[in-house]
Amino acid sequence: MIEPGRTLIFDADDTLWENNVLFERALDDFITWVAHPSLAPPEIRRRFAAIQTASIPTHGYGAPMFQYSLGRCFEELTGRPAGEAEHAEIADLCAALSGHKVELIPGVAATLEELRHRHELHLLTKGSPEPQQRKIDASGLAPLFDSVHIVAEKDAATYRRFTTELGIVPEDGWMIGNSVKSDILPAREVGLNAVFLPNEHTWELEHAELDDEHVLELTAFPELLAHF
Repeated sequence: MIEPGRTLIFDADDTLWENNVLFERALDDFITWVAHPSLAPPEIRRRFAAIQTASIPTHGYGAPMFQYSLGRCFEELTGRPAGEAEHAEIADLCAALSGHKVELIPGVAATLEELRHRHELHLLTKGSPEPQQRKIDASGLAPLFDSVHIVAEKDAATYRRFTTELGIVPEDGWMIGNSVKSDILPAREVGLNAVFLPNEHTWELEHAELDDEHVLELTAFPELLAHF
């Protein structure tokens, strides 16, 4: 077990609460609604992923970007602009993404409550400030953390700036999250330790190869208590 007094940094979406599964459901509903006569759902998903990738630099992450990308995808699939009725339908499909409830992953609250008595806890999540803050508030978890941070991107530069500002010695810190691309690889690049907590609903754009024998991989959030 890691000795007390370490710094644990937690991702939020799909690590503390379910997130991407809501987007997956909305995309499934969109594909059903469009009912394309020749393209199978996997091909539509591939095209939609490409549209999202292109949209991120100008629209960021989260529900607004997702809704915008659905509109662009509709236009690509149908060969015509989306009208008022189509935009209204797409907005309805995305309505659940802007809700004020979050579904905590089992064991999260109790595990954090115990860990906070042994270690320093920080929350580091990426996305648009307003919707991310809304989810944090709805989760009720903020009081369990020593600090909460919302950033536009989670790359090596962000982790380097984060550890410097908080005075974290990288080798004494652990980044804990479900995304190899955003939580594990850039954290390891700046010298942080890392815990990988896979989530079957992790956004495909967050997938990446993990080839690092020093990363601790667990299967459930409460397993952290056996190591920290």
